[in-house]
Amino acid sequence: MRETEGESTELTAEVTPSLDLIFELLSNRRRRYALYHLHDQSDGVATMEELTDAVVSRQYLESNADRTAETDRPEADADADADCDLENRRRRVRMELQHTHLPKLEDAGVLEHDHRSEMVRYWNQPSLEEWLEHARHKELA
Repeated sequence: MRETEGESTELTAEVTPSLDLIFELLSNRRRRYALYHLHDQSDGVATMEELTDAVVSRQYLESNADRTAETDRPEADADADADCDLENRRRRVRMELQHTHLPKLEDAGVLEHDHRSEMVRYWNQPSLEEWLEHARHKELA
């Protein structure tokens, strides 16, 4: 990770991505959810654990709650299956973030992922943020 001592906590990416690249980055729901979470952090920093939880929460918890409510199995069985299913989903989302989405965002100069500390730092990118806010408004409204 870059040193931020003496700098403001709001860091801006050095390169402005093209409009085609911005739309490509925002074309995947998990990438958008990760960017929503990072953008919402005052310092643009999150751990892999926090990022995974944020993506899983947005994507799965509502649908999982709906499915659990619809089952006619005893609650204890449904809860145990839901917990197991949630943990499997967390593992899949984390792996996909680490191996697909974060490298793509890092290659675009939008964030930095430190594999040793498992910290992710978002570099503010005004062009991306403009479209990210449009996506958030349409998707989460």
